[in-house]
Parts: sequence; C-alpha cells; structure tokens
Amino acid sequence: MSNYLFRILIVIAALTGITASASAKKVNYTKEVSIGPFQAGHVQGIAVDKKNGYIYYSFTTMLVKSDMQGHILGSVTGFIGHLGCLTFNEEDGRVYGSLEYKDDEIGQGVQRMQGTNKKFPNAWYIAIFDGSKITRENMDYSQSGVMTTIYLPTVVADYEAVVNGNKNRYGCRGIDGVTFGPAFGQKGGKKYLTCAYGVFMDRNRNDNNYMVLLQYDTDNWKTYESPLTQDHLHTSGPASPVSKNFVYTGTTSWGVQNLCYDSFTGNWLMFVYPGNKPTFLNHNLYIVDGHKAPVMSALKNSPENEQGLVLSLVQDGLYDKYSGIYGWESRYGATGAASLGNGYFYLTHNRVWEGKEYAEVHLYQFNGRVSPLLPSAW
Repeated sequence: MSNYLFRILIVIAALTGITASASAKKVNYTKEVSIGPFQAGHVQGIAVDKKNGYIYYSFTTMLVKSDMQGHILGSVTGFIGHLGCLTFNEEDGRVYGSLEYKDDEIGQGVQRMQGTNKKFPNAWYIAIFDGSKITRENMDYSQSGVMTTIYLPTVVADYEAVVNGNKNRYGCRGIDGVTFGPAFGQKGGKKYLTCAYGVFMDRNRNDNNYMVLLQYDTDNWKTYESPLTQDHLHTSGPASPVSKNFVYTGTTSWGVQNLCYDSFTGNWLMFVYPGNKPTFLNHNLYIVDGHKAPVMSALKNSPENEQGLVLSLVQDGLYDKYSGIYGWESRYGATGAASLGNGYFYLTHNRVWEGKEYAEVHLYQFNGRVSPLLPSAW
C-alpha cells in the first residue's frame, strides 16, 4: 500500500466515536477512556478486544480489564516481574504480553515496588491471559488458569551473551513490544506473534543500533504453555523463533516499548523512547514497511560480522541523509498503542497523581504527516 493512502486519512472533526464493523457485537470506541488510580508501576501497554468491547492495560506489576467506558471489570496481580506491552489475539480471544525477570535496574525497581528482595534467574516469557476468567479485581496470577506463560530461550541467550567484551548481544536487555501480524513482506495470511527486543542505550558501543524483531508461530504453543510459579520459574517454550529480523534505527533508550501492526496500512509501528547518540536524529516512532520482505544483509558494526534479515523503514516522515534513517514524531504511544482499523488507534497517556498511576486512552487517527497520529475529534 502506498504512502498516498496514509495521506488521504484526515481527522473527522465531528466524530464522537467509531463503530467496529464485521464483529459479532457493535463496539463504540469512545474518544477517551480513563482508569485509575492504582498503586503500581506506570501503564506499559494496552490491548483491545474489539469483539466484546474490552480494554486490557499493563501497569508493570498488574493487568487491568475495563469496558469502553472505563469501568473496571477485573485485575490480575502478584507479579514480581515486569509486565510490558500487550496485544490481543483475535484468533483465540486471549491477551498476550511480555513478562520478564532479571537482576538489573529494572528488575530491582520492580522488586522495590513489590517490597521484596527475592532473586530470580534471568527469564523472559510471553504471558497469556484468558480474559473470560478475569471476573473480579485483585485476582492472583496463579488463580483459576487465568494466566499461562511461554519461555523464550532465544532472548535469554542474547541477553546473557558476551560479545567482544560487551554484555548483551545487540544491546538486548529483554523484550517489550509485542503484536500479531503476518510474515514481513506479506499483508495477509498466517499471523505470527512478533516481539521486539528492549535494546538499551549505550553510547560507547555501535552494535546496538538495530531494533530486533522475533516472529513466532503460536499454533503449537499449547504444548508449551505452563502456569507460572515464581518460586520456580519454568523453561517450557520453543527453541527458536521462526525468524529474527533487524531494523536499523539508531539506538533508542529502552528499545521498542510498544509494537503495533496496522492491518489497514500493512505496516508496523515501533514506539520508542528516543536515544541520545549525536550521530542520529533520535525519533520516538519508526514505521517498518510491511510490504517489503527482509533482505539478508551484513549488520553494520557487528563484532561477529553477522548477517541478518534486515527490514526496511517506510520512506516517509523525517529523513536523515547522514544515517539514511526515516523517522516520525509521536508524543504518545510508548506507554500503549493499539490499532483499531481504518486508520484509527488508541494511544495511552500515562498520568501520576499523589504517587498513584492513571491511564488515559485517547482516540487518534493516522494522517501521514511528520507527526502522523493526531487526536480524533479532540
């Protein structure tokens, strides 16, 4: 799909809500949904069940379920790990999120938040929530089959690798962004769970300028799914992803915070916290061209002289002729983004008041400009 289709999207000033089509239940997407306060970490991501009209929120150490008016329907608590980006799988009706246990500044921050000094081995999971079982607030994550988990050994291996004296291959410090979408280069067909590395900022190295996206086939994941026991973390999961892909963006501060596949355009939105290397323009949004298949290429500045499947960015937005990178500016999206179809998105605004966390979800529309996501019917 050409960038022209981006540009024909305009903000509809009289809009008061949009209605999902081709769903069993009509859902009105309100312009703004607000929930909180919570004594938890800040909102990390959202997932939208368009069929039933639910929104799920990650607040770092808890999952919250609400309706489209912001009424709390239930929550899942008890994590000592970091729950990040969320996505909704329309094929099985469940919520998938990144969940990590590690002994670094983030892991230690979660432990302080939860009032514990419990030590864990490094472990990365996809947490899978059955929303139909989330029926009340403060349900423990281990209750009634509400959550299962899949271990990701590829992430652990790259995190623990030491390459040329540097810890963490590619600068990988775990995963965060997750979404479902087709194989890169295809608009339709089979959908894969795609998760993005949290590539951390380090101005003293140059092998951390790629975002790394893993694609997994979840068809046989039932054989791996296990309840999570924080007293003994399991290691049940696929040996490797279907593919490991690289996107040259320059370094970001924490990697892809929210990853969002947009079926309307066929492209992938990567919301990040900007980096600070002076050799890059350091944007907060990069858009992967979903219509171009990855190309096996040498990875720039790889200490292992590695080749990898390299993806292309959409050639629009802000262009840096020195790095060859196209980027965009979006004030919101790093703490939650969900594509609703037809060019509409929900983006979160995280709020803090008197030490407690809130989330505001606002309706946006893609307009294809340098700041591509504008409030819809603001």
